[in-house]
Amino acid sequence: MEKMSRRDRAKQFLPFNSLRGYYDLIREKEKEVTPKRELSNDDLLELSNKLKEIKKNRMVKITYYDVDSYKTISGLVSKIDFTYKYIVIVKTKISFNDISVIY
Repeated sequence: MEKMSRRDRAKQFLPFNSLRGYYDLIREKEKEVTPKRELSNDDLLELSNKLKEIKKNRMVKITYYDVDSYKTISGLVSKIDFTYKYIVIVKTKISFNDISVIY
């Protein structure tokens, strides 16, 4: 009779999750989807002026639309590109069109 190692014996008592991924899927469905708001011309002008003032390595706080909701991020600007219209804060690339507020 072959003796089972301690590690193999312990494996047989690990919990079995037959619904792997199910709970993540449920949490995903529970997310509230927020539609993207259209900004007024005054808001767009204000954002444009604030974007012109932002320089690389400056600390900023921005609220932007990401997939299905608004998120707020703060950090150092690592890149700002006026040709392709995006800003990178730390490692998050944000399109100018998705920006809602610059604090």
